[in-house]
Amino acid sequence: MTVLNEELVVRRPLDEVFDLIGDFANAEVWDPGVEESRAITEGPVRVGSTYELIVVFNGRRLPMTYEVTAYDPPRRVVLRGTGSTVNALDDIRLEATGDGTRILYTADLRLKGILRVAEPLLGSRFREVGRKAMAGMRAALEPSAGS
Repeated sequence: MTVLNEELVVRRPLDEVFDLIGDFANAEVWDPGVEESRAITEGPVRVGSTYELIVVFNGRRLPMTYEVTAYDPPRRVVLRGTGSTVNALDDIRLEATGDGTRILYTADLRLKGILRVAEPLLGSRFREVGRKAMAGMRAALEPSAGS
């Protein structure tokens, strides 16, 4: 098991940040590790909404399905992801700050089957993926921050 804990503060209103991050169909917009993301469930995001993602890890394209397990706009969304080699639990919490929004992102990643023995070796790689996702969030939410 690898647990990632990332934090980011952006100068964007809470509602705008949640609109982007709370809908995992947008994951490819802010997470460079996501090649494709689309909603499977029609209608507004809610508990039970599902998404199909193609995640790129170590040069491999891995299909994953995510389901919203908790949804409290504009403060929190929790998603459970399943793929052939990994299970993930992403907990994204948002807090208004004086001039923007604090994003608290926790991801619990568990490899499946025989791959579990490789988890200690892949921890640093998973943490790198988490840092890149947060940098992608910043770039999507504050495009001028990178210039």
